[in-house]
Amino acid sequence: MAQVDDCILRILAHYVEPARFGADGRYLLSHRHVQVLQEACGTLETQRKRQTNESFDERRKRKSTSSHAAPIQRDNDATSAKFLFDFYGVSMIHYFTDNWENIQNFKARPDDVLIATYPKAGTTWVSYILDLLYFSQPDRQKSTPIHERVPFLEIHIPNIFSGTDLADRVDTSPRLIKTHLPVQLIPKSFWEQKCRVVYVARNAKDSAVSYFHFDRMNFAQPEPGDWNSFLQRFMDGKVVFGSWYDHVTGWWERKQSHPKLHYMFFEDMIEDTGREIDNLCSFLGLTSTDEEKEQIRDLVRFDNMKKNDMTNYSKAKVMDSKISPFMRKGKVGDWKNHFTITQNEQFDEDYKKKMKNTTLQFRTEV
Repeated sequence: MAQVDDCILRILAHYVEPARFGADGRYLLSHRHVQVLQEACGTLETQRKRQTNESFDERRKRKSTSSHAAPIQRDNDATSAKFLFDFYGVSMIHYFTDNWENIQNFKARPDDVLIATYPKAGTTWVSYILDLLYFSQPDRQKSTPIHERVPFLEIHIPNIFSGTDLADRVDTSPRLIKTHLPVQLIPKSFWEQKCRVVYVARNAKDSAVSYFHFDRMNFAQPEPGDWNSFLQRFMDGKVVFGSWYDHVTGWWERKQSHPKLHYMFFEDMIEDTGREIDNLCSFLGLTSTDEEKEQIRDLVRFDNMKKNDMTNYSKAKVMDSKISPFMRKGKVGDWKNHFTITQNEQFDEDYKKKMKNTTLQFRTEV
């Protein structure tokens, strides 16, 4: 109770019962004070969850009836601010924090493979590659969606699914688990068990563009508003999972001290997918024939994955591909179709300031 605000303590003392003071001059909470606080917190939590569910339903209804050809209007009421909140220094929404105790207490296994990325960096692409490298059974590939084969650890959407529950039910070995959490929020069991980690990074400009379109079609995400306002929030780290800059550099720094962390780049995968598959096999200690690798390269081609209902999230209840497909373009350099000259200049200036103390380098063209 030491974290209770002094103002709240004064209110309790005035309206509930007089407060006593300790030797240090601080308020001492009575049993009745604690009871009132617990009841108030319980009421607020119930209201918050009801509001979260209602917001989810409202967004789904509104977006499902909107035309995907309609222009995006400026978000004058800053809708995203209604959903985002600070969580240990990272901008988050409740769908990724409501199950936090189970996330932090998640029991990793020594052979688990964790796939970590900032959103829209090629997560599904690498997940599918790893799933094919480990488990290429035809029945699995044709009947089980990728989000069930590779559970999303932190997601928790009421009455739909929970990532930790899905991960606990995975009966394969190794388990492939994905996360968008920054490195400092990863459950400690992954480090204690010395699990292998595959991190995928994508250049900031293409990440921003892809994230913008993703927020447009995903009911669980805050409304993105227009492109200009979204880009500013992206630069400020006021998007779900926080700052791109902190995310990619945080994982890059961890790589220096964690030998079982393989740091990949989306741009390298676009340039030579076969080479990157070879690097993954080397890191994971896997052996595949040239024929098997060629089959995988073909299956994970963007156009093939976009048509594959097991990888394109077309069945996901929280997404509407009519607004924007989950797998949109899968290219390097699409940012040129969105950034104005002024936006690009401002972005570059801001980028230099935030990335000046890291050795991490990205390509915005291939």
